[in-house]
Amino acid sequence: MLDEFLTQYAHRRQQNELFATATVVWREAPSSGHAGDRAIIDSRGDVWGWVGGGCTKGIMLKEASAAMQEGQSRLVRVSPNPDMTPQTGVKAYKMTCQSGGSVDIFIEPVMPKTHLIIMGKSAIAQAVAATAKLLDYRVTVMAMGVPEGAFAGVDEIKMAFSLSKTPINNHTFVVVATQGEQDEMALKAALKAPLRYLAFVASRKKRDAVFAYLRQSGVTEDELATVKTPAGLDIKAATPNEVAISILAEIIQTIRSQSTPPSLPENLTGEEKFYINPVCGIPVDKTAPKHVVAYKGEAVYFCCDGCKVKFDANPAKYMKV
Repeated sequence: MLDEFLTQYAHRRQQNELFATATVVWREAPSSGHAGDRAIIDSRGDVWGWVGGGCTKGIMLKEASAAMQEGQSRLVRVSPNPDMTPQTGVKAYKMTCQSGGSVDIFIEPVMPKTHLIIMGKSAIAQAVAATAKLLDYRVTVMAMGVPEGAFAGVDEIKMAFSLSKTPINNHTFVVVATQGEQDEMALKAALKAPLRYLAFVASRKKRDAVFAYLRQSGVTEDELATVKTPAGLDIKAATPNEVAISILAEIIQTIRSQSTPPSLPENLTGEEKFYINPVCGIPVDKTAPKHVVAYKGEAVYFCCDGCKVKFDANPAKYMKV
């Protein structure tokens, strides 16, 4: 089981996915999850592995979603009497499944690596790539006619300026360092994506000339305003390596900035796959509910017998129709 888990984990890391892991660290019978059981939850709410069913699974999905959104680990307790032993740092939920039992689950988000896309093959482009790899970033180079060995160690080299097939999120950063070789083509391609950070390595004179061309090509002022140029923090950089440091410092500053929104995964409790149990507030996988009840033309999904029994006794208490 551990070998399979590690294989799944490594595959997702290689794909630079956003996901969370869940591990049972303690249980009390008759919980179906056992110490050492593990699961992986991806950003769509799909689960590989097992830590328990019913309430436990729904709570795991809810907390995994929050962990991925906040980038913070958490310890979750599911127990019939969650208030009996309150502990700092433990998020407690009431076990409403009639099967009973208690379980503690450690949930840890695994955030994607920062993905730096460098357009161009200039000396500065090479310096930025080398420095970014020291930071363990995922690095993609987009340029035509790249000399052999110029970008040793990068993750991929693409012979075209195109982001159409590249996943873009808040972990994606683009630096255009073409420096006189198809500047307009590269920058125009980058402007087609909704980027958190787009830098253009150029002097002010060069920037003005490229921007004038882009305006004539239909690029708007609002789009041009998103381009950071001159690129990097003003540290009086002169050499390619110094410019690279100034650019990476600015990217780090952007990543750490509290004013920028977090990278949000798809909502795990959305209408497409999950339904909020009106009794306990836990997400229920609509593809595998324990019970489904029709109430005033609406399908109501339950993860356990206990919630259904309470709902059947007084549905109006739980439904806002």
